[in-house]
Amino acid sequence: MLIRIPALLTKDQVASFRATLEGLPWVDGKVTAGAQSARAKQNLQAPEDAPEARELGQIILGALGRNEEFISAALPMRVFPPLFNRYEEGMFFKAHVDNAVRFAPGMIRQRTDVSCTLFLSEPDEYDGGELVIQDTYGEQRVKFAAGDLVVYPATSLHRVEPITRGARWAAFFWAQSMVRDEGQRRLLYDLDCAIRDVRAAVSDDFEPAVKLAGVYHNLLRRWGEM
Repeated sequence: MLIRIPALLTKDQVASFRATLEGLPWVDGKVTAGAQSARAKQNLQAPEDAPEARELGQIILGALGRNEEFISAALPMRVFPPLFNRYEEGMFFKAHVDNAVRFAPGMIRQRTDVSCTLFLSEPDEYDGGELVIQDTYGEQRVKFAAGDLVVYPATSLHRVEPITRGARWAAFFWAQSMVRDEGQRRLLYDLDCAIRDVRAAVSDDFEPAVKLAGVYHNLLRRWGEM
Protein backbone atom coordinates (compact mmCIF):
# COMPACT_ATOMS: atom_id res chain seq x y z
CA MET A 1 0.00 0.00 0.00
CA LEU A 2 1.52 3.27 -1.16
CA ILE A 3 -0.20 6.39 0.20
CA ARG A 4 0.49 9.98 -0.83
CA ILE A 5 -0.14 12.59 1.85
CA PRO A 6 -0.04 16.01 0.18
CA ALA A 7 1.20 19.15 1.91
CA LEU A 8 2.25 17.65 5.23
CA LEU A 9 4.48 20.73 5.37
CA THR A 10 3.61 24.09 3.84
CA LYS A 11 5.85 25.69 1.22
CA ASP A 12 7.00 28.23 3.82
CA GLN A 13 7.93 25.41 6.20
CA VAL A 14 9.85 23.64 3.44
CA ALA A 15 11.79 26.82 2.69
CA SER A 16 12.59 27.25 6.39
CA PHE A 17 13.72 23.61 6.64
CA ARG A 18 16.01 24.02 3.65
CA ALA A 19 17.57 27.19 5.05
CA THR A 20 18.29 25.46 8.36
CA LEU A 21 19.63 22.28 6.77
CA GLU A 22 21.96 24.18 4.45
CA GLY A 23 23.87 25.42 7.48
CA LEU A 24 24.58 21.94 8.87
CA PRO A 25 27.80 19.92 8.36
CA TRP A 26 26.50 17.05 6.21
CA VAL A 27 28.09 13.60 6.59
CA ASP A 28 28.27 10.38 4.59
CA GLY A 29 24.84 8.73 4.55
CA LYS A 30 26.35 5.35 5.36
CA VAL A 31 26.34 6.30 9.07
CA THR A 32 22.76 5.00 9.41
CA ALA A 33 22.99 2.13 6.93
CA GLY A 34 23.13 -1.55 7.79
CA ALA A 35 25.85 -3.79 6.38
CA GLN A 36 23.91 -4.54 3.18
CA SER A 37 22.65 -1.00 2.60
CA ALA A 38 26.06 0.57 3.19
CA ARG A 39 27.35 -1.12 0.03
CA ALA A 40 24.41 0.18 -2.00
CA LYS A 41 24.15 3.72 -0.69
CA GLN A 42 25.77 6.94 -1.83
CA ASN A 43 24.27 10.11 -0.39
CA LEU A 44 24.68 12.76 2.31
CA GLN A 45 22.93 13.01 5.63
CA ALA A 46 22.42 15.71 8.25
CA PRO A 47 24.01 14.70 11.59
CA GLU A 48 21.48 12.88 13.77
CA ASP A 49 22.65 14.69 16.91
CA ALA A 50 22.48 18.20 15.45
CA PRO A 51 20.03 20.21 17.61
CA GLU A 52 18.68 21.96 14.52
CA ALA A 53 17.88 18.64 12.84
CA ARG A 54 16.17 17.36 15.98
CA GLU A 55 14.06 20.51 16.16
CA LEU A 56 12.98 20.07 12.54
CA GLY A 57 12.16 16.44 13.31
CA GLN A 58 9.86 17.54 16.13
CA ILE A 59 7.99 19.81 13.71
CA ILE A 60 7.45 16.83 11.41
CA LEU A 61 6.28 14.63 14.28
CA GLY A 62 3.79 17.32 15.30
CA ALA A 63 2.45 17.51 11.74
CA LEU A 64 2.09 13.73 11.60
CA GLY A 65 0.16 13.68 14.86
CA ARG A 66 -2.37 16.12 13.39
CA ASN A 67 -2.71 14.35 10.05
CA GLU A 68 -5.74 12.07 9.84
CA GLU A 69 -4.54 10.33 6.68
CA PHE A 70 -1.16 9.37 8.15
CA ILE A 71 -2.73 8.04 11.33
CA SER A 72 -5.26 6.03 9.32
CA ALA A 73 -2.64 4.59 6.95
CA ALA A 74 0.16 3.84 9.44
CA LEU A 75 -1.73 3.32 12.72
CA PRO A 76 1.50 4.43 14.40
CA MET A 77 2.54 3.18 17.82
CA ARG A 78 6.01 4.75 17.61
CA VAL A 79 7.62 6.99 15.01
CA PHE A 80 11.39 7.02 14.64
CA PRO A 81 12.83 10.56 14.89
CA PRO A 82 13.02 11.92 11.33
CA LEU A 83 16.40 12.04 9.60
CA PHE A 84 17.41 14.19 6.62
CA ASN A 85 19.29 13.24 3.48
CA ARG A 86 20.49 14.83 0.27
CA TYR A 87 21.33 13.27 -3.08
CA GLU A 88 23.56 15.29 -5.40
CA GLU A 89 24.61 14.58 -8.98
CA GLY A 90 25.81 11.00 -9.35
CA MET A 91 24.41 9.84 -5.98
CA PHE A 92 21.93 6.97 -5.60
CA PHE A 93 20.64 4.22 -3.33
CA LYS A 94 20.48 0.79 -4.95
CA ALA A 95 17.64 -1.66 -4.34
CA HIS A 96 17.33 -2.66 -0.70
CA VAL A 97 14.88 -3.48 2.07
CA ASP A 98 14.99 -1.30 5.19
CA ASN A 99 16.35 -2.77 8.42
CA ALA A 100 13.62 -4.56 10.38
CA VAL A 101 14.65 -2.92 13.67
CA ARG A 102 16.00 0.58 14.36
CA PHE A 103 17.13 2.26 17.52
CA ALA A 104 18.48 5.68 18.42
CA PRO A 105 20.42 6.68 21.57
CA GLY A 106 18.04 6.82 24.50
CA MET A 107 15.27 4.97 22.66
CA ILE A 108 13.98 1.44 22.91
CA ARG A 109 14.34 -0.70 19.82
CA GLN A 110 11.61 -0.12 17.25
CA ARG A 111 10.28 -2.43 14.58
CA THR A 112 9.99 -0.76 11.18
CA ASP A 113 6.60 -1.62 9.69
CA VAL A 114 6.09 1.55 7.63
CA SER A 115 8.67 3.60 5.70
CA CYS A 116 8.15 7.30 5.02
CA THR A 117 9.83 9.85 2.74
CA LEU A 118 8.97 13.54 3.03
CA PHE A 119 10.10 15.47 -0.04
CA LEU A 120 11.90 18.78 0.53
CA SER A 121 12.74 19.50 -3.13
CA GLU A 122 10.36 20.31 -5.97
CA PRO A 123 10.41 17.78 -8.83
CA ASP A 124 11.84 20.35 -11.27
CA GLU A 125 14.85 21.02 -9.02
CA TYR A 126 16.50 17.74 -10.02
CA ASP A 127 16.54 15.05 -12.69
CA GLY A 128 16.55 11.40 -11.71
CA GLY A 129 16.21 10.70 -8.00
CA GLU A 130 12.86 8.91 -8.22
CA LEU A 131 11.98 6.68 -5.30
CA VAL A 132 11.13 3.37 -6.96
CA ILE A 133 9.07 0.97 -4.86
CA GLN A 134 8.34 -2.58 -5.94
CA ASP A 135 4.99 -4.07 -5.02
CA THR A 136 2.58 -6.69 -6.35
CA TYR A 137 1.54 -4.31 -9.15
CA GLY A 138 5.10 -3.74 -10.35
CA GLU A 139 7.31 -0.72 -9.85
CA GLN A 140 5.84 2.51 -8.49
CA ARG A 141 7.97 5.58 -9.31
CA VAL A 142 7.56 8.40 -6.79
CA LYS A 143 8.65 12.01 -7.24
CA PHE A 144 6.28 14.23 -5.29
CA ALA A 145 6.08 17.95 -4.64
CA ALA A 146 8.04 19.50 -1.79
CA GLY A 147 6.07 19.08 1.44
CA ASP A 148 4.38 15.85 0.30
CA LEU A 149 4.85 12.58 2.17
CA VAL A 150 4.82 9.04 0.79
CA VAL A 151 4.02 6.14 3.14
CA TYR A 152 4.72 2.55 2.09
CA PRO A 153 5.46 -0.87 3.65
CA ALA A 154 8.98 -1.15 5.06
CA THR A 155 9.08 -4.70 3.70
CA SER A 156 9.16 -3.31 0.14
CA LEU A 157 12.21 -3.57 -2.08
CA HIS A 158 12.96 0.01 -3.11
CA ARG A 159 15.69 2.27 -4.48
CA VAL A 160 16.53 5.89 -5.30
CA GLU A 161 17.53 6.44 -8.91
CA PRO A 162 20.84 8.26 -9.63
CA ILE A 163 20.67 12.04 -9.72
CA THR A 164 21.71 13.48 -13.09
CA ARG A 165 21.05 17.16 -12.32
CA GLY A 166 20.47 19.24 -9.21
CA ALA A 167 19.91 17.87 -5.70
CA ARG A 168 17.12 15.95 -3.98
CA TRP A 169 16.45 16.84 -0.34
CA ALA A 170 14.18 14.79 1.91
CA ALA A 171 13.33 13.68 5.40
CA PHE A 172 12.98 9.95 6.01
CA PHE A 173 11.77 7.91 8.96
CA TRP A 174 9.89 4.78 9.98
CA ALA A 175 6.87 3.91 12.08
CA GLN A 176 6.13 0.87 14.18
CA SER A 177 2.46 0.23 13.63
CA MET A 178 -0.10 -1.00 16.12
CA VAL A 179 -0.95 -3.53 13.38
CA ARG A 180 2.13 -5.46 12.29
CA ASP A 181 0.57 -7.21 9.28
CA GLU A 182 0.52 -5.05 6.12
CA GLY A 183 -2.56 -6.79 4.72
CA GLN A 184 -4.52 -6.13 7.90
CA ARG A 185 -3.39 -2.49 7.91
CA ARG A 186 -4.60 -2.13 4.32
CA LEU A 187 -8.03 -3.55 5.18
CA LEU A 188 -8.36 -1.20 8.14
CA TYR A 189 -7.28 1.77 6.03
CA ASP A 190 -9.80 0.93 3.27
CA LEU A 191 -12.54 0.49 5.88
CA ASP A 192 -11.67 3.78 7.57
CA CYS A 193 -11.73 5.60 4.22
CA ALA A 194 -15.16 4.11 3.46
CA ILE A 195 -16.50 5.18 6.86
CA ARG A 196 -15.24 8.74 6.35
CA ASP A 197 -16.82 8.84 2.88
CA VAL A 198 -20.19 7.67 4.23
CA ARG A 199 -20.10 10.19 7.06
CA ALA A 200 -19.22 13.00 4.66
CA ALA A 201 -22.05 12.02 2.28
CA VAL A 202 -24.72 11.44 4.93
CA SER A 203 -24.02 12.21 8.60
CA ASP A 204 -21.87 11.12 11.53
CA ASP A 205 -24.80 9.39 13.22
CA PHE A 206 -26.03 7.52 10.12
CA GLU A 207 -26.68 4.06 11.56
CA PRO A 208 -24.72 2.00 8.96
CA ALA A 209 -21.71 4.31 9.49
CA VAL A 210 -21.91 3.76 13.24
CA LYS A 211 -22.02 -0.02 12.70
CA LEU A 212 -19.08 0.10 10.30
CA ALA A 213 -17.10 2.13 12.84
CA GLY A 214 -17.84 -0.58 15.39
CA VAL A 215 -16.48 -3.22 13.01
CA TYR A 216 -13.35 -1.10 12.45
CA HIS A 217 -12.62 -0.73 16.14
CA ASN A 218 -13.31 -4.37 16.89
CA LEU A 219 -10.88 -5.43 14.16
CA LEU A 220 -8.29 -2.99 15.51
CA ARG A 221 -8.89 -4.42 18.99
CA ARG A 222 -8.34 -7.94 17.62
CA TRP A 223 -5.26 -7.17 15.49
CA GLY A 224 -3.61 -4.31 17.32
CA GLU A 225 -0.62 -4.42 19.68
CA MET A 226 -0.04 -1.88 22.43
